[in-house]
Amino acid sequence: MTLEQKLKDKQAKIGIVGLGYVGLPLAVEFANYGFYVLGIDTDRYKIEVLNRGENYIGDVDSDLLRKLVDAGLLEGTTKYGRVGELDVIFICVPTPFTPNKEPDISFIEEATDSLAAHLRKGQLVILKSTTFPETTEKVVLPRLESTGLKVGQDFNLAFSPERIDPGRKDFTTANTPVVVGGITETCTRLASLACQQVISKIVTVSSPKTAEMVKLLENIFRSVNIALVNELAQLCDRIGGVDVWEVVQAAATKPFGFMPFYPGPGIGGHCILVDPYYLSWKAKEYDFHSDFIELAARTNENMPYYVLDLIIRSLSVNGAALKTANYLFLGVAFKKNVDDIRNSPGLKIIELLLQRGAQNVSYNDPFVPEVKINGTTFASQELSDEVISQKDCVIITTDHSSYDVDNIVKHAKLIVDTRNATKSVTRGREKIIRLGCGTT
Repeated sequence: MTLEQKLKDKQAKIGIVGLGYVGLPLAVEFANYGFYVLGIDTDRYKIEVLNRGENYIGDVDSDLLRKLVDAGLLEGTTKYGRVGELDVIFICVPTPFTPNKEPDISFIEEATDSLAAHLRKGQLVILKSTTFPETTEKVVLPRLESTGLKVGQDFNLAFSPERIDPGRKDFTTANTPVVVGGITETCTRLASLACQQVISKIVTVSSPKTAEMVKLLENIFRSVNIALVNELAQLCDRIGGVDVWEVVQAAATKPFGFMPFYPGPGIGGHCILVDPYYLSWKAKEYDFHSDFIELAARTNENMPYYVLDLIIRSLSVNGAALKTANYLFLGVAFKKNVDDIRNSPGLKIIELLLQRGAQNVSYNDPFVPEVKINGTTFASQELSDEVISQKDCVIITTDHSSYDVDNIVKHAKLIVDTRNATKSVTRGREKIIRLGCGTT
């Protein structure tokens, strides 16, 4: 059977390299549609948990995952030896940046080299990891062709960026359109067909580097607009008497020419924080400096420092000292209602406080039982009325839906609200300092 026939008959065997926030949901989708799926990950813990039928990603239905594992449609391994059995292989590995803000594509390189060792004729490889333009053509392709096999003849290769938004219920892996760009027309056609088996809409583009640029544009668009409103928040604080949240809400009533973005303590997760640096790094190869994009990224990265200053100013109102004050952070996940702490601004603010000599810092997060900061493990503290009342400053860094904000305000001495979680509170507003306002 040809690969096209195998896909249409659900006989194609699917491989997913990297079983994180992108890979595991994709693996579950394919298995749920009747395809056999082999997940590959170097993290032995993930593989052991998966093969027991247990879930570790919030966006995945635990009952469905167990059902698929029990049915033999989904399993995991840490070895690449079975790659030869697979027909379609998705690469969904992390792409972080270095401390110097340079791309780290070592996970892509390692995964590709491991695949190349077992590559056979007729296979399709699809890179989904967010990266800079030309990665597919100049990094992945040469490694695969080093086997002697030729793209478009012996195997096929494409790029199709992930569009995962952790915690989101309305748009999932299945109903979020994806972009596909292949090395050849046949590569694009087969990659589109593979994705069509589990994804409702496919948009094809002319090349992998176009698809790579599409992904970066999507996230840099958000980075730039969030930076704009974050800068405006600081200006409103400086002016005094201007509420940035009210400004954005009122501007959003315009039915055209405006899209609301909201300020916050900083940007977390992977894409919005990392992607601007991937593109600006690549631009330098062509003697092009993306000053506008880099400025937006720096503005967002500076927000935890602004929040630290806001905390210090707020404490001084009550006569509390930074080093001896008792702090309680509400939420260390990078966004509400998820357990994802990648590049969490809340963790960054805690780190900054500790560096300044703060001695009594604790946190509560219903999704994150413990975290490690600067080598020290912190456990989520019980959120009782007594605990809240004992703290000199409660900082809302993630506005999880489970938080009873009215009760928190009732028992807190001082609240620094970085998410406008207290917008509807009517009593105790004199104790609230909101980001972008500087006033109650």
